[in-house]
Amino acid sequence: MKTYQSFDIQSDFNSLHNRLPSQRQQPIIGITANVSDGNVSLLPGYYKSIIKAGGIPMVIPPSDDMSIIAGLLDSVDGILLSGGADINPLFMGEEPVNELHNINPYRDRQELLIVKMAANRQIPIFGICRGLQVMNVALGGTIYQDIYSQIDGKLIKHSQDLDRAYASHLVNLEEDSMLSQIINATTLPVNSFHHQAIKDVAPGFKVCAIASDGVIEAIESTEYKSMIGVQWHPECFILNNDECMMPLFDWLIGEASSFKKAKRIHEKTLIMDTHCDTPMFFNQNIKFETRDPKIKVDLHKMYEGRQDATIMVAYLEQKERTEEGLLAATAKADRILNEIERMVACNCTHVDIAYTPSDLYRLKGEGKKSIMLGIENGYAIGKDISNVERFRNRGVVYMTLCHNGNNDICGSARYNEDNAGVSLFGEQVIKEMNRTGMMVDLSHSGERSFYDTLDISTMPVVCSHSSCRSLCDHPRNLTDEQIKAISRKGGVVQICLYSGFLCSDREANILDAIEHLNYVVSIAGVDHVGIGTDFDGDGGIIGCNDSSELINFTRKLMKERYSEEDIRKIWGGNFLRVMEIVQKKA
Repeated sequence: MKTYQSFDIQSDFNSLHNRLPSQRQQPIIGITANVSDGNVSLLPGYYKSIIKAGGIPMVIPPSDDMSIIAGLLDSVDGILLSGGADINPLFMGEEPVNELHNINPYRDRQELLIVKMAANRQIPIFGICRGLQVMNVALGGTIYQDIYSQIDGKLIKHSQDLDRAYASHLVNLEEDSMLSQIINATTLPVNSFHHQAIKDVAPGFKVCAIASDGVIEAIESTEYKSMIGVQWHPECFILNNDECMMPLFDWLIGEASSFKKAKRIHEKTLIMDTHCDTPMFFNQNIKFETRDPKIKVDLHKMYEGRQDATIMVAYLEQKERTEEGLLAATAKADRILNEIERMVACNCTHVDIAYTPSDLYRLKGEGKKSIMLGIENGYAIGKDISNVERFRNRGVVYMTLCHNGNNDICGSARYNEDNAGVSLFGEQVIKEMNRTGMMVDLSHSGERSFYDTLDISTMPVVCSHSSCRSLCDHPRNLTDEQIKAISRKGGVVQICLYSGFLCSDREANILDAIEHLNYVVSIAGVDHVGIGTDFDGDGGIIGCNDSSELINFTRKLMKERYSEEDIRKIWGGNFLRVMEIVQKKA
């Protein structure tokens, strides 16, 4: 029976409102659009494929107003880069070749910026044809302006005459690629409408599909990020009721849904990194208020990764334990703390110093980022026990008892040939830290110092940036018994994102860090683990290399089926529980 369009708008309205409104579950996918003759246009295959996969399409019109991009990206959960005209080679620093086709002056600048900013925010991206090329160029790759004139050898025809809903040639998918897993195949018939193609793949990507003539047909992230681009037009097949390409759009909607949920978790959860060494770069004229390439933690990256707080430490290299050396160490610690406070004061509308857990929650409610103060290496107090209270009074929340090498407090995990433990002076320091409300940090401490401290301290202790020796045999890492001992004391182990503490034979990645976290949970429970990245102190791994990428870690925790409450504990809740205990007992 033929159905006719209803013209009863009131009936349609009532039908839509017959049930209570529910929270939006479908992710919003921003789709870049074309413009010609002054009209913005989008071919139906793009938005129909997104709707079919369960997303809400939102057209992104080309605009000269670059200031709207940040707000636009905050409103979407994924990006679909559509096809269209050639990219202006001037954006690649090249002169146009004769074979260059039409370029669109309205799209390139905006879309290149969208890709760079979306990538910084870890927003899932799927690029199609021109969209693949835009993604590659924006992130540091290059393209051929015309494959037929710039590639040697005989090429297959990459611009078919068939209707767009039909395949014209085959591509081979890399067996170990994310793309082959999505499609569940290693050979795929595709359609093709292009004369440009990728030349040099952008850093952080790999080729995952190739045509028989060697032309690159798809790339994907090698950094465990949600970014894929294909040279063909998968959106056209749905117009012929062919769902063979729907797995690609299902993938985008799935990744966007995960990202949307992670954003919601970050909105209502305090996201805290318990150890970063950004002050080590103060002598390099860094600009904390910009997206500074010299550092891994700045205001822009914290906003992009939706990070609320970090503990910045005054790090002191272990040097001479002479009277002169000890006085110099104390002076340097004060100088670094002064510089942190000065940096924060210069950006006081966006960030503030937090001294207690309640300060952190208050500042999050005000929309501000938080910095807490720490000291890495008790060398900072010299032999003057009064420095413990003095540093605590100026806001230091924890002190790492030592660094690489013994000091007057205790023996280190490294360069400790005498197997020194906690000294008599060190015992006084630990008791004074307990009295004044300063957390005792046992990262870097030798095993004898570790167990001595557990016996001396009446408060729970922490390891602000340490990992598991059973998974990576490094003296800085904790044995199973140490992890269990900290948990019995009520303390926490903060997994360090330094590659050498996660893997001994290769560069570590985000999955390795998750493995270490899972291991601590398996032997100590989820109440005794967290994250201390060691960013700007050589910390940073593939997939979680700076503050902008912390939301990727949340998504991996979600994939591991940690609950929202578990994630809250991991992202600082456990650490702050200890801080509250230590500060309240002071």
